[in-house]
Amino acid sequence: MTPTAPAIVDAAPGLEHCFLFEATEASYPVTSIEGEIPRFLRGSYYVNGPARFERAGRRYKHWLDGDGMICSLRFGESGVQFTSRFVETPKLAAERDAGRFLYRGFGTSFEDDRLRRGLMLEPPVNVSAYRFDGRLLAFSEQSLPYDLDPVTLETRGVYDFHGKLNEVSPFSAHAKFDTNLMNFGVQFSRDNPTLNVYEFTPGGELVRRKRHPLRHPYSVHDFAFTPSSYVFFLGPLLMDFGRFVEGVSVMESLSWEPEKGSEIVVVPRHDKSREVFSVPAGQGYALHGINAFEDDDRLTVDILELDEPVYAQYEPIPDLFATVKGCRPARFVIDKRTRELTARMTLPYEHTPDFPSIHPSLAGRAYSHFWMLGISAAGRPGRKFFDELAHGDWSAGAVDVYRAAPGVYLGGEPVFIPNPDSARDDEGAVIVEEITPESNSAILIFDAARVANGPVARLRLQHRVHPGFHSSFHPETIA
Repeated sequence: MTPTAPAIVDAAPGLEHCFLFEATEASYPVTSIEGEIPRFLRGSYYVNGPARFERAGRRYKHWLDGDGMICSLRFGESGVQFTSRFVETPKLAAERDAGRFLYRGFGTSFEDDRLRRGLMLEPPVNVSAYRFDGRLLAFSEQSLPYDLDPVTLETRGVYDFHGKLNEVSPFSAHAKFDTNLMNFGVQFSRDNPTLNVYEFTPGGELVRRKRHPLRHPYSVHDFAFTPSSYVFFLGPLLMDFGRFVEGVSVMESLSWEPEKGSEIVVVPRHDKSREVFSVPAGQGYALHGINAFEDDDRLTVDILELDEPVYAQYEPIPDLFATVKGCRPARFVIDKRTRELTARMTLPYEHTPDFPSIHPSLAGRAYSHFWMLGISAAGRPGRKFFDELAHGDWSAGAVDVYRAAPGVYLGGEPVFIPNPDSARDDEGAVIVEEITPESNSAILIFDAARVANGPVARLRLQHRVHPGFHSSFHPETIA
């Protein structure tokens, strides 16, 4: 008997209406509020994400291709103000004037498309946004961030860290913070691939730049840090830069070669007497890390471990995640003396988690709680999208889950805002986007320790917004 093929399901009805519409630049007070906003929630929430996928009849294929739009909510004593605005890049301006797409995207190439200096993408600046040096910085992959007004979101130009970096400096979208800002970038040379690590003071002055040779031209999206180290999980998703320069997209230049194995690379942050070392870490892939921390001679590295890279599941728009493979929160424990992996453990959540977030003051330190998005239909064939907010707890070995109503989706990294009156690292609020096809969007606020109970407040917007990527929150006193 011939086995029956699994049924193809559409677990994301209406998803095309969540991506393929004209984005709105707007600013207005949010007046439709259900529930109660926590009193300690004062400051600015930012989420960045792709928000334009069509021009003049041409459509981008890949989620990472769309032009970046920042949405913000300012929580103050007098109410909540919403603002949304495109990041005004040279790419956006040139294509607006031309009335058509001109530049190659991460996943979309076309005849006569353009590159910057013939070497790199003209960035859509669509991945993340963080407050730094008195401004809001909007980030894209492998390029310098853009300086935005933190209130109006007006673009003021490229931020080059006071002239210390130039427009071709490799620079990722995943800045990290303790007192300083840290980041990295990869130079994808075929013969000499190099990892660059940067560190800047709160005023934007470069205080550290390290270069480390890589065994392969790894495509790396994220990293972690501790007080003494930068930590990279390198899965063998390799970039053929020669193919890219010849005319294909980044997506078409990547190859997944699991037989080469994955490794965790530990780069000393301050101590020049310490050596860089690496530890074999199986054959998985990490798009996003959760955190890392040290305890005496033990280094703990937490990631969302994918069975294979997820970039291929970001296309074609809007039929996303159709054949996505497994993913789970995974913890790796390394003995720094012997430089060996001594333990690996996972949490029981296989719903394709992504966009993890922790208490901001515990970055690089011991912690237990984190939050992430998930896909309830994971494991079934057919398009699907994020519809779960999950709260992971390493100490309890458990995951608590909120699931949106059928046909409703969640977007944006679930940013955690601590309650200043509590010492617990799970007491606070979590903010995510709620995306409903063909309806106005909303912003949801959860009690971070009790997400399964549902949102404590729903802020209904006056228009639709696109699903975002990464979010941040800047606490402040606002009149």
